[in-house]
Amino acid sequence: MRRRDFLSVIACATAWPLAARAQQQAMPVVGFLAEWPKAPQTAAVLAAFQQGMAELGYVEGKNFATEDRFRPESLPQAAADLVRLKVNVIFAGAPAALAAASKATTSIPVVGIDLESDPVAKGYIKSLARPGGNVTGMFLDIPELSGKQVGLLKEIVPRLSRIAIFGVPGLNALQFMATETAVRTFALQAEIMEVRVPDDFEAAMEGAVARHAEAGILLSSPLVFNSAKRIGELALAKRLPLISLFDESAKNGGLLAYGPNLGEMFRRCGIYVGKVLQGAKPSDLPVQRPEKFDLVINLKTAAALGLDVPTQLQQLADMVIE
Repeated sequence: MRRRDFLSVIACATAWPLAARAQQQAMPVVGFLAEWPKAPQTAAVLAAFQQGMAELGYVEGKNFATEDRFRPESLPQAAADLVRLKVNVIFAGAPAALAAASKATTSIPVVGIDLESDPVAKGYIKSLARPGGNVTGMFLDIPELSGKQVGLLKEIVPRLSRIAIFGVPGLNALQFMATETAVRTFALQAEIMEVRVPDDFEAAMEGAVARHAEAGILLSSPLVFNSAKRIGELALAKRLPLISLFDESAKNGGLLAYGPNLGEMFRRCGIYVGKVLQGAKPSDLPVQRPEKFDLVINLKTAAALGLDVPTQLQQLADMVIE
């Protein structure tokens, strides 16, 4: 081979990787910030997020890239890292992640899911219809949910008079208030049981039973989502009927789950992230409320606890575990 041809081949071989890198770097980058691990139980919601992106024509690796920060040692540090990398948009998958992202930047768009907070009271947005800043996403209407969960327990647990409310201090402040109000509206009594780490649930359930609670409500938090299996085992052992926002709880031994369809929420957030990549401003994207709610009933747990679930309620359920 002549020297000139050889140098031409080398130049081409070098140019291809450089061109590929340049193309990759030109892709918009979505920063994914989550306080929960990337694990099998989260695969479905992550797939739903990707589906939402795909509905606007975005396919990971083809026309957008991701920088993932799942369960980092420090959420604020991870959020600052995404800002330093100048990602195009941050998707925050839970309340602490959203708080970290909103503190880390006021310029990079942030789309988040928060089932525990009032976005206006938290200062994330000015109003639901016109957020006005760099944050938007999906937030739960907590008071409405609490009332429906109490009503469902009352339908199944005979002579229900006292409900234990399990939640994380601080994070669940709004939910504690709303759920206590709902319990009193039904002329029932509430027992507040605080939990901070997975190991707290055993003592908390023992305390609830000792205080004569006939049922319990698990307020939503990543702690409850990640500890669903352990909580279900304890609830059966303590013979305490539980309702949760997460269907994972009912699938793992809890009596009931009633809450927003998480897959649908993540899908809609994926759509919002896609819209931001297309040029939409978070300040103009109204904060959304969940529209699809799922009822899951575990008849196996009901039988183990000696409870009868009305046939009409079973017919209304999205899933019945037998």
